[in-house]
Amino acid sequence: MTLWRIRATVDDRPGYLSVLTASLALRGVNILSVQVQPTEQGAVDDFLVDAPDALDEAELIAAVERGRGRDCWVARSEARGLADQPTRVLGLANRLVRDPDAAGAALRTLLGADSVSWRPASTGDERGITGTTMLLADPAGGTFALRRAAPAFTPAEYARAQALVELAATVVRRAAEQVTVVLPDGAEVTVRPACADDLSAVVELHEGCSPRSRQRRYLGGAALPRPARLRRLLEPSRGLTLVATTTDGAGGLVAMANLTGEGDEAEVALLVRDDWQRRGLGSTLLRRLVRHADEAGYAALVLHVQADNAPMLRTLHRLGRPAAAERDGGLLTLTVPLTADRTGVSLTSGA
Repeated sequence: MTLWRIRATVDDRPGYLSVLTASLALRGVNILSVQVQPTEQGAVDDFLVDAPDALDEAELIAAVERGRGRDCWVARSEARGLADQPTRVLGLANRLVRDPDAAGAALRTLLGADSVSWRPASTGDERGITGTTMLLADPAGGTFALRRAAPAFTPAEYARAQALVELAATVVRRAAEQVTVVLPDGAEVTVRPACADDLSAVVELHEGCSPRSRQRRYLGGAALPRPARLRRLLEPSRGLTLVATTTDGAGGLVAMANLTGEGDEAEVALLVRDDWQRRGLGSTLLRRLVRHADEAGYAALVLHVQADNAPMLRTLHRLGRPAAAERDGGLLTLTVPLTADRTGVSLTSGA
């Protein structure tokens, strides 16, 4: 007996799957597992079968077609194919928790892709599936492009792959950025990715800031943002949010920095508690966000800041990068180039 993978589309109507399985059974084919993936063209049935050694690929295709299957694809399988799909996905997820940089390899294993590549975000990218090509959004910025000779990708495979990519991005955001920083005055703070559990501490941070600091941060009223808005800032669907805490934990959160992707751009914002301003913390957070934006493939930081916000202007100056400035009334727009030929980043801040 020989293991084979068979994929075919059948009309999504009662009894049609049983006709296909009966046609295979008449030729001594034992079905070990089956997954049914709904599509607009019908139900895509993915079988793992054990077939007599005498049957070849052409005979299996003929059996499927006699069972009212179409768009048939057949390939030899290995013993590892006996693991069911949920077990395989959980194993790959565990691998990504330990090594988030292995996202490309995990996608190749999950989907049997012939090639997996990553490229910076582009307005021309339309995420989704087109036959044997799949484009996945990287939450940190950019796009994964997958290709295989056959069979065509399905919506279910796209959903599984996107979930793995988002898991890898979450691991990177929450673990890779945690560091202890020594400020110029000798004070130590811990900088780490934010999470939903930080909501109450972030509310306290805003309450501990002066109305002037909040107004500079949000370029509007000085009122406290609603919890729903803060919750979205803590866990952006694309981007990164950092929080800074004192190393002894007694002072709670003393700063928050946000990079939120919006299409081909990202909005970056800083809020530093008044008693921690002018101590180098804003510069530290901004540099880390600049590094993240560089790695994500953005082309520039565009800073929208009130013209009288001298602390934020000094923070930007400490980056040591050239900036082009435009003024509109009391608002300055400063553009800081990053890597050439990539998309833009919009930055507003009140540090």
